[in-house]
Amino acid sequence: SPQLPDGQDLPLPPVILGELGKDPQNPTVCFYGHVDVQPAKKEDGWKTDPYTLTEINGNLYGRGATDNKGPVLAWINAVETFRALKLVVNFKFVIEGMEEAGSLGLEKLLEEENQGFFSDVDYIVISDNLWLSNKKPALTYGSRGNACFFVEVK
Repeated sequence: SPQLPDGQDLPLPPVILGELGKDPQNPTVCFYGHVDVQPAKKEDGWKTDPYTLTEINGNLYGRGATDNKGPVLAWINAVETFRALKLVVNFKFVIEGMEEAGSLGLEKLLEEENQGFFSDVDYIVISDNLWLSNKKPALTYGSRGNACFFVEVK
């Protein structure tokens, strides 16, 4: 755990690991997201209290609604659709609360669980990335490192 300037240890919030399905015949998709946010004050230009989720004309406004609480909730809700369609997929979730501070503690957890929780993960989905607009999607191909893969869009 990190230390404060006075030497006091600061405990890290726990990383949430969740799973649904463990059939080794099925692929396993792991969804990553975070629920921490950068500080905000109404004086920063918010029309509403940044920490109170507010609906205005069908849009939701609040700190973290798009980075990254909304996408985390969207993936959790998508599981219901996968199950309704009877898609044979195992799901895993990694939800952390230290991303905005550099994901303190996450690397250690990944190393510790490499042969455990993460050993059967085939695909990782990260929804914490750039949104160009409501009509222009973005494909992020690297996040704090390098990633190499092949993508075919039909």
